[in-house]
Amino acid sequence: MTTATTDLHRVAAERLARDGQRYTAGRRTLVGVLAATTRPLTIAEIRARAEDLAQSSTYRNLTVLEQAGVVHRVVGTDEYARFELDEELTGHHHHLICSRCGRVEDVDLGPDLEAALDTAVARAARRSGFSVGSHRLDLLGVCPACR
Repeated sequence: MTTATTDLHRVAAERLARDGQRYTAGRRTLVGVLAATTRPLTIAEIRARAEDLAQSSTYRNLTVLEQAGVVHRVVGTDEYARFELDEELTGHHHHLICSRCGRVEDVDLGPDLEAALDTAVARAARRSGFSVGSHRLDLLGVCPACR
């Protein structure tokens, strides 16, 4: 197990403990599956990668992980929620969402565009008096498979 993986599991355990929850084997498996992918996954995709997880416990454990700040739910354009590790654990990124099939892909905008976006967000926040903690940008369109 790499140091990054060990650190990820340590942070997940700490966040769960702060919420009064245990880092069970099922939760550890879910974190491992999400750490090994490059995009948010549906529950069906998660279960295909970890067939020993029961559907009901997968739903329940994802809810607990989400409440503890380990997992983030990504809502696309279809009826399936997708899950990924919290951005603080994996790094800041945004999403490309297909409006036809609902597929969600991670996208990194690069430092120059991210800095310009930060400036625009700060400007909008100042004008509205809103205090921004973070930002999320979802780009909606059509993926290559659906074109």
